[in-house]
Amino acid sequence: MSQDSQRPVRVRFAPSPTGALHIGGARTALFNWAFARKHGGSFVLRVEDTDHERSKPEFEQAILNGLRWLGMDWDEGPEAGGEFGPYRQSERLDRHLGVAATLFQAGWAYRCFCSSERLTKLRAEQMASKGRLGYDGHC
Repeated sequence: MSQDSQRPVRVRFAPSPTGALHIGGARTALFNWAFARKHGGSFVLRVEDTDHERSKPEFEQAILNGLRWLGMDWDEGPEAGGEFGPYRQSERLDRHLGVAATLFQAGWAYRCFCSSERLTKLRAEQMASKGRLGYDGHC
């Protein structure tokens, strides 16, 4: 139980399946898993597979296998299911689009029509000038 809310802790690990499990990801997963287990909470695995060009099912499987090799299990996530699924971000697209539509309608968000080339150039210019990194509000 967390001391502040008296509810069981709920932590997650959200790897991007764009390659094998690396040491930094394994460390994060181990810390979160151990924290959840120590406090009687839940360890959630949510796959951040939104990079459609680089995400691959075989990389996701390699990550799951790597976690198992480390002796870890997850209470919710791929292959385990759970109350708050789906556990792959690509399967939550309808929800994300609905929230985005609400933000647009409320005037709290706007569409950006900048090309990736323009944004890459903007970032390079900001880095070269040691200025603030971020979108310049062009759209």
